[in-house]
Amino acid sequence: MKKLFLTTALLLTLCLVFTSCRDTKKAESLEEVMDNAGDALDDAADDVQDAMNDAGDAIEEGANDAGDAIEEGANDATDAVNDALDDADDAVNDAIDDAEKAIDNAAKSTSDAVSKTAKSAEETVDDAAKSVEKAINDANDAVEKEVKKITN
Repeated sequence: MKKLFLTTALLLTLCLVFTSCRDTKKAESLEEVMDNAGDALDDAADDVQDAMNDAGDAIEEGANDAGDAIEEGANDATDAVNDALDDADDAVNDAIDDAEKAIDNAAKSTSDAVSKTAKSAEETVDDAAKSVEKAINDANDAVEKEVKKITN
């Protein structure tokens, strides 16, 4: 934009100079003035072309920068999602480990309780057997005593 403004200013200046020169220099022919004006117009057109090329390059560079920024943002988002998935996976694995430990502890507690109950039942059966044996022995002794009484 700056070059375009400067080119326009240069063109206007040249036009004024040639107009001014025509008034003071009558020796210059109209053909020379036209050639000079044509050259000035060619130079101005070249300057405008250069300005347009610079603007195009700036637009292309801006588009490339925007594309790079978008790509970088997408990569950052992908990394964040992957990190979140890794964290979720770790949390699930920790929960599974905790559940396994709880199941193992419950199984051990149940096994201990069954063992204690079985031991207690065994002791109770042993006590009952001893009581039955004692009762049989007492009954046997009583029968023998009665038999001795009767036989004597």
